Amino acid sequence: MRGGHLVIISGVVGSGKTTFCKHAIDIIRNSTKPSRSVKGILAPAIFDGATKVGIEALDLASGERRHLAQRRTESSAGIQTQQWSLDRDTVDWCNQILRAAVPCDLLVVDELGPLEFERDEGFQEGMIALDSKQYLVALVVVRRKLLHFAEARWPNAEVHTIRDRDHARASAEKWIKKIDI
Repeated sequence: MRGGHLVIISGVVGSGKTTFCKHAIDIIRNSTKPSRSVKGILAPAIFDGATKVGIEALDLASGERRHLAQRRTESSAGIQTQQWSLDRDTVDWCNQILRAAVPCDLLVVDELGPLEFERDEGFQEGMIALDSKQYLVALVVVRRKLLHFAEARWPNAEVHTIRDRDHARASAEKWIKKIDI
């Protein structure tokens, strides 16, 4: 398989990194080109009004969804970060999906953060899949404050910074036009 083009989607919290990925996926899936395999994990936020209260995990190959994380409380169980409590079973499920995701045309890993880069936990299979280069193009979401970890691991990756949700959609459309997938 030719390719192995890795794109790091970065930006601050709430800037539209997942929105960029979702829009890129939709464009690729609705393309007139031959069907492309899209695999990996998308992690859209769950909102209560304007407040982000959780995170979902979406298997891009099957469409199955599971609850990934909720706001951390004193009684939270699971894998703890500063703000979130992640469901261990869902993290394991995501790792199984990421392990089986390559080879593919488009690989999406949303997102790699402190668990992966600083604690060797979380979506470790996503990092292995990205390292494999067994994809035409991969999108990996990394917050701006952790970008240095991703750039050190993947120095040849293209970095695409998202400013806001409105920019995310337009940016995905522009980006898709310049790549060959």
